[in-house]
Order: sequence, then structure tokens, then C-alpha cells
Amino acid sequence: MDFSHILNSKKIALSLVLGVFLSFCTCKTFAIQEEHTAEHATETSHEEKFNPSKTILEHIADSHSFHIWGHLSVPLPVILYTDKGVEFFMSDVFGHEGEEKHQGKYYTYALVHDKIKAVDEAGAINESAKVYDFSFTKNVASMWLSIILLFIIFFSVASTYKKRVGKAPKGLQSFLEPIIVFVRDDIARPNIGYKYQRFMPLLLTMFFFIWINNLIGLIPFFPGGSNLTGNISLTLVMSAITLIVVNVNGNKYYWKHIFLPDVPFWLYPIMWPVELIGIISKPFALMIRLFANITAGHIIVLSLISLIFVFKSVAIAPVSVAFVVFMDVLELLVALLQAFIFTLLTALFIGTAVEEHHH
Repeated sequence: MDFSHILNSKKIALSLVLGVFLSFCTCKTFAIQEEHTAEHATETSHEEKFNPSKTILEHIADSHSFHIWGHLSVPLPVILYTDKGVEFFMSDVFGHEGEEKHQGKYYTYALVHDKIKAVDEAGAINESAKVYDFSFTKNVASMWLSIILLFIIFFSVASTYKKRVGKAPKGLQSFLEPIIVFVRDDIARPNIGYKYQRFMPLLLTMFFFIWINNLIGLIPFFPGGSNLTGNISLTLVMSAITLIVVNVNGNKYYWKHIFLPDVPFWLYPIMWPVELIGIISKPFALMIRLFANITAGHIIVLSLISLIFVFKSVAIAPVSVAFVVFMDVLELLVALLQAFIFTLLTALFIGTAVEEHHH
């Protein structure tokens, strides 16, 4: 009996349930933000209105604290390296919305647009102070959380394999095994060739790290609405890793194609810059693609939710929420798709570097 139509309907239903849950979380987060904005406007100016651009940027940007609910937030450690020494304190010293200044050991600090700056007594930025921020921010905490999750998941699966040698997969093992086999047989082996086993740890790490962080970024309350894969600093580092791995493992045929291509020698001065630009542009495209797709998805979802508070009408709510549910379900697919594309292109670039010469 064919159960494929039943399984497909269950998958669709599960996606819709997840989409509704994510939409509820997003709506609730915006409702809290709108309530806080209204309270702050009453204290400062009765003419101040809800600013969707500011609210959206606050949600997708990094922060020195985890915003949980209303005025409740979890402070994170602040680590500053200055020209006079190292400063260490918790971010809650700045008070709510960073309205207060903190007198440190060497300088007075203030939170300016969620960036810690050395300031003078008047509150102006102290340009002469050299302050380098190495703080444990929301995105850093989210990254460590995803790393811990990866360790727990894969050590658990590895332990299950040792205990169930020769037996059928069970539990989490049965869920992850097809995905690992897919990365091996459909990404690594076709694009890299017989040398694929050397690069499997890197490709699996990239795939699951991006996928888990994409999913975490879709849930506003887990943890505090972090947007790690939508941070260009992270995508820059990951693309730099790809750049290093590709060029360190490049064989003589790879470098010959770059510096001694099969063209007339008088074209070499033209081809060398083109080939060198190509080396940089490939990982650069990886960086921009992941950053832009994840950030764009978050902005679209938050923009649709903000329509309720811009128009302040119950009539717009059903339409807005319906589109948000659709976008959240789509983002679940995008979360997996972007992990797949990044891993696939990394494998493809590695494959071009280690490919043997064919006569």
C-alpha cells in the first residue's frame, strides 16, 4: 500500500504548524516591542509613533544582552581592550535602553547604538581613547549554543552507533543518517571525487552549523531572537575558511591553470588579475549569498508583522498573519536550502582545486 500521499500531507501539516508557531512568536515579540515603544513615547513625546525600521533593525542586529520579555533581559559580559588595559563588566551597568553611563577603571563608557564607546563627562565620544570590543554578545552566545547543540547531537549519535553495531538506526540516529549520507553521496563525492573523505568533517560541520543557526534565527525567543547567519561577520569567516581550504589543498594543475593558463603568453598579464579576482570572488559570493538571503527573510517577516502596528487596525491582522505564516513556512525551506547551497559550492570549489589533470 502506498503511504506517500499520507506522509506528504503530514509534512505539509507539520510545516503549517511550525509556521503558525513562528508567526505567533514573532507577533508576540512585536506586540511587546510596540507596548514598550508606546510607554517610552508617553514618557518622552506624545507625538512619537511606532518606527518599523528601527524595530526591525533592532531585531536583526547584534546586542549586548538577550531581550526575553518586556523589560526583562539577560545581561552579557563586556570585555574591552583599551590602550590602558583590559576592562571587564556586565552589560546591565548601562541600564535600560543604555541610558546610563558606566565609569570603568580607565574610561567612562556609554552604549551608543548598541556599540560601547568611551565618552567624556558631557557624553561626547572620546576620540583619543583606543577601545576594542571583544564582548560576549548575543550572536556570540548563540554561536556557542549551536556548537554545544552540535556536540550533544553528534556525540549522542556516535555513542548510539558504538552500542548498536550492525543494527538498524534508531531515534536521532535514524534521522541524521540519511542527511549525512546525502551530504556524502550527493554533495561531497560528485564534486570532489575520490578524495572526498578528507573534507567530509568540514562539509558536515558547515552544513549542520548553518542549518541549526538558520532554524534558531527563526524563533524570536530562542535565544532572544538572535540572527547569527544573517550577520556578515560570521559569513565572512566561513567564506574565509573556504578560501583557505581551497587554496591550501590546490594541486599543481590548479595553480598552473591560474598562473600558466592555456592562452598565448602575451595574455598572461591580463589573465593573472582575472584569475586572482576569481579566487577572491568565489568565497565572497558565498558570504553575500548566505548573509543576504537570511537577512532578507527576517526583514520580510518582520515587515509584514509591523503592518499591524503601522495601520493599528484589526482588519489588517488576518492578512498580515496569513502572509507571515506563508513566509515562515518558506523560511523553514530556505534554512535548509542555504545550508545545502553553501556546502555544495564549498565542495565544488574544493573539487576544482584537487582535481587531477586529465589527458
